[in-house]
Amino acid sequence: MREKDHLIERYRSILSYTGFVLIPAALLFFVPVLMLVVDRLGDAGDAWAFAVPGTLMLVLGCLLWRGFRPVGHAPLSLREGGVIVLVSWVSVMLFSAWPFVAILDMSFTNALFESVSGWTTTGLSVVDVSTAGRPVLLWRSTMQLAGGAGLAIVLMSSVLGPTGVGVTEAEGRADQLLPHVRRSARLVLMLYVAYAVTGIAAYRLAGMTWFDAVNHSFAAVSTGGFSTRADSIGHWDSLAVEAVTLPLMVLGNLSFATAWLIFRGKLRMAARSGELRLSAVLVAVAVPVLWLGVCSRLYPELPKAARVAVFETVTALTTTGFSTVGYGAWSGLGITILILLMIVGGGTCSTAGGLKQFRVYLLIRALGWEFHRLMVSPRRVLRRAVWEGDRQVSVEDTRLRQVGVFVFLYMLALAAGTLVLCACGYRIRESLFEFASALGTVGLSVGVTSATAPKAVLWAETAGMFFGRLEFLVVVAAVGKLVRDLPCMLRTRDRGDGRT
Repeated sequence: MREKDHLIERYRSILSYTGFVLIPAALLFFVPVLMLVVDRLGDAGDAWAFAVPGTLMLVLGCLLWRGFRPVGHAPLSLREGGVIVLVSWVSVMLFSAWPFVAILDMSFTNALFESVSGWTTTGLSVVDVSTAGRPVLLWRSTMQLAGGAGLAIVLMSSVLGPTGVGVTEAEGRADQLLPHVRRSARLVLMLYVAYAVTGIAAYRLAGMTWFDAVNHSFAAVSTGGFSTRADSIGHWDSLAVEAVTLPLMVLGNLSFATAWLIFRGKLRMAARSGELRLSAVLVAVAVPVLWLGVCSRLYPELPKAARVAVFETVTALTTTGFSTVGYGAWSGLGITILILLMIVGGGTCSTAGGLKQFRVYLLIRALGWEFHRLMVSPRRVLRRAVWEGDRQVSVEDTRLRQVGVFVFLYMLALAAGTLVLCACGYRIRESLFEFASALGTVGLSVGVTSATAPKAVLWAETAGMFFGRLEFLVVVAAVGKLVRDLPCMLRTRDRGDGRT
């Protein structure tokens, strides 16, 4: 029974660290409550709608953290970190749906959809922002800010140090800016907070109210895209607002490691990044194509056409999901460009989603390496290396195989989700666009996602957002570990007479 005893001890650690993750997430529920108290808005029912689930989750987190706290601080494996990420994210998303049910009287399906869209920083919404109260709007933006950088997960590493590395890697936030784990995690938090605070000030100077500035800054730096306005950024039709939004989206798209190099003035080293080079090429190609092929026909004024082409390219590539125009009149060319950009997605270890630019860059380089191999002598040893941050790393076949498997699973999920939407009566164009937006955690919409959409559509998009944010292999590995370990732990000890 040594295996069972070992598993029980490991799962005590897993439950304890899961509780630790729930604690800071629970405190976020009191942000809208604080706003209600300060502004004296709404009624007591709105406050209780946040305070009750927040308190319950806080109590649960404390009980798990203290009740199962391990004696030592044994490092967590990647699979154990995956279980913590899976259980904590599912728990937080379920609790976060409570305010939508209590205040807006939403169905469980719609409330969970909004919660998952917030925490995964997708931005697809079934809430009518024109009638929703300010506490609900702030709650949506707060979820995106916290979910963008995996705030609770990064906080775990900043406090626990090496113990939390397995969790941050499983959650997709393995940025190591400094040799010391705690200092690195705290630096990530400082950068993220600096983004948000700078964004708030810039939006206020651009003409937004303080409330709009806070919400849009939270949504921009997290590449989330929730807005307080039905027309998103297009509500202001302002060059100043768009000029503030663009750099915030780009910052959210950058990995924290690349951003740290830029802030330290190491521009030449940052320019070696394959992600930056790929994104620069994609923007340089997509903007003229959208400008000449779509925008110049729909928006006769040259400045407006240029602004739309640039903004919609960046918002799709960074998977932010803000928009300045609707896409109902866009041609197939424009819709196709946006779909391709949403599939590519943002930077690795950033707040963005999609396939991630580094994976696409790596596949392009692998294609070049393969062509090169065919043209040189078989005896020649070819070096395959790429730059990651400030170091050059060799690319092994194992890594290329993992990237290939992930891309295959991603495209398979994209096809499956698109077929579900088609089965619900939508055309292939709208279905592909909407599910690419959900799976890539983008948030752009052509009108398929709404409060009245078929339940099958909302559940398919909910699954797409969840898998797109946590990534398939992590979820599969975590579920596989639970399925394998739980029967062993539940097995009773032998009694000595051959029976159990």
